[in-house]
Amino acid sequence: MLKFIKHNLETIAGVEIYPILSLSIFFTFFLVLFIWVFTYKKDKIKELSELPIKDEL
Repeated sequence: MLKFIKHNLETIAGVEIYPILSLSIFFTFFLVLFIWVFTYKKDKIKELSELPIKDEL
């Protein structure tokens, strides 16, 4: 099964850029997410964490 896929991928011109592009997008997404998590305000996190137990309607 894999040789059929591999043969088809070898015939596509420029296919070697896709793994590099995928890794770049993956790395960038998690780097941005990591930065966003550590720069988020502590007060806002506290406020959001108390939402499920508030009784205000």
